[in-house]
Amino acid sequence: MLHPQVTAAAGIRRRPSGETLAADPLTQLRFVREAMEEANEAESGPALPLPVVADVEADGVPCRLYAKSVNAPVFVYAHGGGWCYGSIETVDRFCRRVADRSGCAVLSVGYRLAPEHPFPAPLEDVETVLRYVRREGAALGVDPARLAIGGDSAGAHLATIAARRQRDAVTPVDYQVLIYPVIDPMLASESYAELGEYGLDRASMKLAWDAFVPDASLRFSPDVAPLAADLSGMPATLIITAEYDVLRDEGADYADALLSAGVPVVHVRYAGVNHGFARKLAVIDAARTATDQVASALRGALTF
Repeated sequence: MLHPQVTAAAGIRRRPSGETLAADPLTQLRFVREAMEEANEAESGPALPLPVVADVEADGVPCRLYAKSVNAPVFVYAHGGGWCYGSIETVDRFCRRVADRSGCAVLSVGYRLAPEHPFPAPLEDVETVLRYVRREGAALGVDPARLAIGGDSAGAHLATIAARRQRDAVTPVDYQVLIYPVIDPMLASESYAELGEYGLDRASMKLAWDAFVPDASLRFSPDVAPLAADLSGMPATLIITAEYDVLRDEGADYADALLSAGVPVVHVRYAGVNHGFARKLAVIDAARTATDQVASALRGALTF
C-alpha cells in the first residue's frame, strides 16, 4: 500500500497545467526544474549544520563539499532529475545527513543538464570531478584513497557508468551507492506498465532519455546502457529501489546482473514509497531511514 506520507508529499510541488503539458519538451522541462527547486525546502527540511560546507570548483564543475573532519573518506554524489533538472540544492539536505552520519566527506556534483548539454556532457563532468578529487584530495582535506561514488535516479546512472569506466582505467572506486537507478534506455521492464500512476511514468522517462541521448543509436553502448557492459570487477554496491517506482524492476535487474558478475551487492526495496522519496527528509520517514542506511554502508565500506 502506498504510504499516506507519499500522498501528502505529492501535494507540495506545483504541478503543470494542461497548457504546460501541451507545450514543447523544453518548456515542460523548465517547468519541472522550477517546481522542484521551489518545493525543495518543504520536501527536504532545514539544513543540518556541519563544520565544513563549502562550494568548490572542480576543474570548472561546480560542487559542494560536506565534512565533519579532515582526511575523511570521500563520497562523490550525483543528484537525480532525469539528467534535465535537479541540482546541488535539491540534494543538499540528503548530503548533509550522509556526511553527518557516515563520517565521510560528501562532494555533490553540479553537472551540466540536458537538453542544453546532452550526453556525454553530464558524464564528463562526473569524471572531471573524480579526477579532481584524486589530484586535489589532500588540499580539499579528504582522503582520495578511500573513494566511493553514488547518486539517485539519473545521477545513479551517471555514477555507475563512471564507476565502470574507472574500473576500465584501472583506477577503481571502492564502493557505489545507487538509489533507484536509471538502467534501461528501452523502458522495457514490467514496472512501467504497473506503476505509472505514482509520479514518474513512461512518458516522463521517454522525455528524459530523448533529452539526454537524442541519438537513439547511442543508447545501446556501455556508456549509456549499464547492462551492455561486462560488470565483473565493479565495486561493492548498495542499491535502493522503491516499491511504487517505474524504475523498480530495472534496479532489481541490475542488482541481479552485478551479483551474477561476482560483485557484492545489497539490494533493498523500500515498501510503500515512490520514486524520489529518499531526498524528502522532512515529509517521508522512509527517506531518513534510507539516508541513514546509505551512511551506514559508506561507513562500513570506507572507514578501513
